Amino acid sequence: MSNSTTTTTSKVPFGDKVAFGIGMLANQMFPAALGIFMVVLVQDLGFPGWMWGVLFFLPRVFDSITDPIMGFISDNTKSRWGRRRQYVMLGALIMGISFVVMWQLYRENGVDYNFTYFLLWSFVFYLGLTIFSVPYVAMGYEMSNDFHERTSIMAVAQWIGQWAWVIAPWFWVVMYDQGWFESADVATRTLAVWVGVICMLFAMVPALFLKSKSTVDEDYSPLTVSNIGGSLKEILQGFKEAFKSRPFRKLCVATFFIFNAFNTIAAFSFFIVVYYLFNGDAGAAGIWPTLFGSLGALITTFLVIPIVTKMSKKMGKKKAFLLSQGISVIGYIMLWFLFIPGKPFMFIFALPFFSFGIGSLFVLMMSMTADVIDLDEISSGKRREGVFGAIYWWMVKFGFAIAGLLSGAILSLVGFDADAAVQTEGAVTGLRAFYSGVPILGTLIAIYVMWDYDMTEERANEIRAELDRRKVKPIASSSSYYPSDQLKSLVGGDLELDLASDVQFNTMSESEIQKLFSASLQEGMHGMCFSPYSEGQDIGDILTESQIRKRMQVIEPYTQWVRSFSCTDGNEFIPQVAREKGLKTMVGAWIGKDKARNEKEIQGLIALGKAGMIDIAAVGNEVLLRNELSEAEILQYLHKVKTALPGIPVGYVDAYYQLMDRPDLLAACDVILTNCYPFWEGSDIHKANGYLKRMYQLTLEVSKGKPVIITETGWPNKGSKREAAEPSSINAMKYFINVSKWHRENELPLFYFTSFDESWKLHHEGDVGAGWGIWDQNEHLKYE
Repeated sequence: MSNSTTTTTSKVPFGDKVAFGIGMLANQMFPAALGIFMVVLVQDLGFPGWMWGVLFFLPRVFDSITDPIMGFISDNTKSRWGRRRQYVMLGALIMGISFVVMWQLYRENGVDYNFTYFLLWSFVFYLGLTIFSVPYVAMGYEMSNDFHERTSIMAVAQWIGQWAWVIAPWFWVVMYDQGWFESADVATRTLAVWVGVICMLFAMVPALFLKSKSTVDEDYSPLTVSNIGGSLKEILQGFKEAFKSRPFRKLCVATFFIFNAFNTIAAFSFFIVVYYLFNGDAGAAGIWPTLFGSLGALITTFLVIPIVTKMSKKMGKKKAFLLSQGISVIGYIMLWFLFIPGKPFMFIFALPFFSFGIGSLFVLMMSMTADVIDLDEISSGKRREGVFGAIYWWMVKFGFAIAGLLSGAILSLVGFDADAAVQTEGAVTGLRAFYSGVPILGTLIAIYVMWDYDMTEERANEIRAELDRRKVKPIASSSSYYPSDQLKSLVGGDLELDLASDVQFNTMSESEIQKLFSASLQEGMHGMCFSPYSEGQDIGDILTESQIRKRMQVIEPYTQWVRSFSCTDGNEFIPQVAREKGLKTMVGAWIGKDKARNEKEIQGLIALGKAGMIDIAAVGNEVLLRNELSEAEILQYLHKVKTALPGIPVGYVDAYYQLMDRPDLLAACDVILTNCYPFWEGSDIHKANGYLKRMYQLTLEVSKGKPVIITETGWPNKGSKREAAEPSSINAMKYFINVSKWHRENELPLFYFTSFDESWKLHHEGDVGAGWGIWDQNEHLKYE
């Protein structure tokens, strides 16, 4: 078991954050300009509301389909440039060129031609956007593994990206000022060239300046045509897996309602300012439509993003999100009252509140998505930024497409007439009602969804620490660090093994071995290591008392003692429930590199001891083996617990060979606690019990008369061989039978590892990881 909480902090140079942020400026300028220019389609080129809706809907549906495919391609690309950069560069080129071409619209070509032309080039543009944005966003997720640094990266990126929304509204001024252009459609043709070329160059910056490691030697799925086509199946599976993650599901749903409720009504601000505040006179409206968008973006840039970033660090991401969205609801309500004909300046007072909604959304959500990707890696063993990012943005973009349809539907519903110089009072009032009502409703739903979001900083750091620990060694289980033939190296030659009392299985059938195993189990064990994690759970998940009770009830008839490994996250229920059932307890505090977590564990151990829940206290498990603390640091923890719990035997657990030549450590222990695994040393099953006896004997020789307890030993029933040691059900039963016979005949205290299979160990020990239990993950006895 591992509850290590070491967190590797990955600080990102400010220059890299800026390079990523410049890409965000392009990523946001294209849709910002697109949203401004789209008004021209209705206002100047005569597109009816249904065409507006279709142009919003179909290309974005196409975009939402290609995103997950691009995520799969990006995640599995083998290249000396890494997985992402080449696609960012290619997407930038396609995006920039197609944006320019897309807006070359001429009135004389007619509405139908322009509609078809624009629709087809929209597909090309959104293909480029997919090729660029999916790997680009994944690059951001990969830049750091630190909980708060992720927010900092996204804050810098969003700060730079917000300038798109500051600049873009001024296009309205330029487009409708005849001193610049004779008409707005002429303006868009020219402005599109500037936007397309400049933003194309901005989009290339991350590809050029953000370094990435070669992935040539990575074990990725081959990018064959069949695999990419087959990726749709993986994408569907990815959706299922992603939405099994409660935190990720909440992020997607909340973003869907906030972002797409906002986008449903975003373009209406132009119509409300022009037709409500200035009675349809776009010239008289002057820069007021521009000021609405530009001032809102400036407030977001200089006020909202810095405040939200500080709020996130002070109160956590979830609370910062809830507070920010609550403030935005106040802003939407204020806009209903502060759009006042003759006093256009009044709406400015609502903008600081209004801006907290969208301004905080992606700073926090992109950071939280990176945390959830870590959670996915814990369970899947895969790093899937591209796929998860694509799924998240699929929700955004598909909702955006729906928002486009709703925008067109609302325009038609309220009776908005693109050809009318003045709109009816009902049309304008309807637009205003939808303008405040839709985002308020979406925001309140999102707040409800996120109210019990549970990915805290502490949990995120524990998950990150577990991932870091896996990367230190290819096999991260404490037991699997055991080197082969360690016993032979200690005794200095050929092993003399005591096999005389072992059961000889050569003439036994499988059914006879099963009967002997059942009989051995019925006789009972001295102790069992308790496996608390249910199927689908992982390190960092909180254990419930009910699941502890369920599993304790299974093992209660077969053991006198129970060993636990931690005193936090619900593990503290283990000795409490064991005590109720009359079982004795060896209770462990899990300690490692994280000193703050160590203190929580030690205090938890002391509290349980003072409550009378502990017969033997174990301070740490294989900490020296994992090289996480020095012997001196372990001695300090031992002293602290012994001082606090007089009368309770206290010891430290490690592999038997780690206890050799450590007289100070052994002297500090009241009882010598040793883990012995013939399997990890590559022993043949017929010699395994002899190996165990020899390991125990070596520990006795250094114990100086103190009691010696074997705290872990076991044999897996499935997985890959380790030299002569072969996992199988037969071998697991043979080992259990001989170990049980030996410890009963000699009245030796021994804890068998382990009670239940736990699937999370697959990612720690390879394919043997989930095969150590006597019962499977569903509490069924395996060997019947």
